[in-house]
Parts: sequence; structure tokens; C-alpha cells
Amino acid sequence: MTRQISVAGALADDSPNLPAMRHTPNRLSSRQDALELQGVGICLADRWLFRGLTLSVGPGDVATIMGPSGCGKSSLLNLLCGSLDSPFDVAGQVSVAGQNILQTAPEQRRMGVLYQDDLLFPHMTVAQNLLFGLPARISRRAERRAAVEAALTDAELSGFGDRDPATLSGGQRARVALMRTLLSEPSAVLLDEPFSKLDTELRQRVREFVFSHVRRRNLPTLLVTHDPDDASAAGGEVINQAETSH
Repeated sequence: MTRQISVAGALADDSPNLPAMRHTPNRLSSRQDALELQGVGICLADRWLFRGLTLSVGPGDVATIMGPSGCGKSSLLNLLCGSLDSPFDVAGQVSVAGQNILQTAPEQRRMGVLYQDDLLFPHMTVAQNLLFGLPARISRRAERRAAVEAALTDAELSGFGDRDPATLSGGQRARVALMRTLLSEPSAVLLDEPFSKLDTELRQRVREFVFSHVRRRNLPTLLVTHDPDDASAAGGEVINQAETSH
């Protein structure tokens, strides 16, 4: 488990070798349906990957954190979904829908995540992959089947339920991965450069598909990327990890 340290201690050292994300306390709100980060920082072996990140992402908004590989973007998402390894220390607070999540078990945080790879299970059909995302409270077989069929229709993949994921195109796999995430009824969505392995034309279409669906469901969404076109398409607040604040 990561070790929580005080925000004051994290921000007290202004040494120039400690990178800082832009600190924007004026943007933090008390919205009960938002993803809220207050003074968040991640440290590894006495080296700060970043510090002082304050951000409020409202329902249906897509905020973007820009930066090169290795600057801590993915570590931030791992912190939010509860998979950050124990060598890291963290500062700050994170809440979703008004609830502090950093001391909450990962399975209770209800964070939906999309990665560079779609991570569809190769031993399952498309429909079985989608069924895997459904919460346990949806237990009736007919109800589960109906939810999967609705997701396939929404993804313009009606009739693809029995297909092997390996037979799908890259864009089709990306749509299935998103629908599986949405079927899990997340409170927020985290996007870890999910468009980076797609060709230019397909990337634009998949971006539109992803952003339109998270907005339609009023889900606060945080995107990390090194591609300015991703940030432009997201249309929300953009924070550049390379910027510093003292």
C-alpha cells in the first residue's frame, strides 16, 4: 500500500529538482458529483514525480494531463484506481462524488479505466467480455443479456456477440473495451493514452466515440496523453506536467 504523507510537507520543499504540476486551487469546487484532486503529489525514493496538483473534473467533463513518457501520468491514474505500488509515497486528497477514495479499497472506488491496449480477454467471446463488466447486482440472466445487447447496439456492433475478439478491427475492439468499462457503472473514467496505438484516421473516430459516451453518461473523465490532438479533442481543462509552480 502507498504511504500517505502530509500535503504541507509535500509542498514545503521548493527545490528546483522537484517537478510540479500547475497548481490551480481556484478551480477546485465542492461539487458532489465531481472527481476532485487537492494538492496531489507522488514521490518515489525521495524524488517527486509531480506535486501540488489541484483539479476539479465535473460530470461529463474531460480534463487532460499532458506530458512525456516517464513524467508520472500513468502513476497518477494508478493512484486513483488503487494500483500504485508500495514504494511510492503520496500527498494530497482525492474524492469522487464527495467521498475520499485514497483510503478505500480499489474494488470500491468504481474507477473505469481504458489503457493503450484494449485488454479484451482472448478466451472469451465479445459478449462474454461485456458480461464480465456488469456489476453483480444485475443478476438475472435476461437482464444481463439485454444489457449486453444494448451495449453492442450502442457500439454499432449488433450481431457481434459470438465473435472472437481477435477477429475484430482495432476500432471495434476499442469500442468493446469502452462499453465493457461503461457497463461496470463507474463513478469516473480514467483514460491512459487509449488512442496512441491507432492510426490517425481511426484515432479521430475512436476519440469522438469515447468522449461522446462519457459525456452522455455525465462521467467525470481524466485523460493522460502526450498528444496535443487528444487534448484538443477532449475540449476540457489541460494541465501540462512540464509546467512548474513555486
